[in-house]
This record gives sequence, structure tokens and C-alpha cells, in this order.
Amino acid sequence: QVQLVESGGGLVQPGGSLRLSCAASGFTFSNAAMNWYRQAPGKERELVALITTSGGFTNYADSVKGRFTISRDNAKNTVYLQMNSLKPEDTAVYSCKAILARVAYWGQGTQVTVAS
Repeated sequence: QVQLVESGGGLVQPGGSLRLSCAASGFTFSNAAMNWYRQAPGKERELVALITTSGGFTNYADSVKGRFTISRDNAKNTVYLQMNSLKPEDTAVYSCKAILARVAYWGQGTQVTVAS
């Protein structure tokens, strides 16, 4: 059974940092491209970052370039999202997605709130 479990969300002040983790199980993690998405209240879900199976290619939404870094540890079946210089507009539920053989699997999400 495929499972994706996000953690690391919380409340942080503007300018602060958080690192999100997404722990995967139930499939061969190294075969899956991984994405981080976010959805703010009243807004559409947005692709934040993606990483290929080996980690050799990453891409980011313009709104987070230079501030967020996606990485993965295939030995630990985990993908990370390091978020620095956080802004109030980064407030959202962040979810990871695994793409395996053209099938997408989603985690339940973790809330990130940036506020003073």
C-alpha cells in the first residue's frame, strides 16, 4: 500500500525557515519522481517544486526560486523541502506527490503558517 506522510509544518515568523519531509512507503521510492504542491485557502493548488528520480534535475515555481530547495534521500525513502526566507504568502497546506508509472499518489498534507 502506497503511503506518503508529510511532516515538519508549523507556525513560523516571516523570514524564518522550515524543512518539510515526506516519508514514502509501499513502493520503490527511487523509481518515483517527486513533487511538492501547496494550496492556500481560496486558491488553486500550485506546484512548488519537483525532483527527478535520481535527484539530478529540479525545478521550482517562480514564487519560491532562490528560497526553497527540494532534495531527496533514496536510501531513506524521503523527499524534503527546505524553505527559507518565508513570507506570509507562503502560508498553505503543503503536500507531496509521487509519480510512479504515470500514476500519482498524494500525501495528506502539512500546514505551514507564516505570521508574526
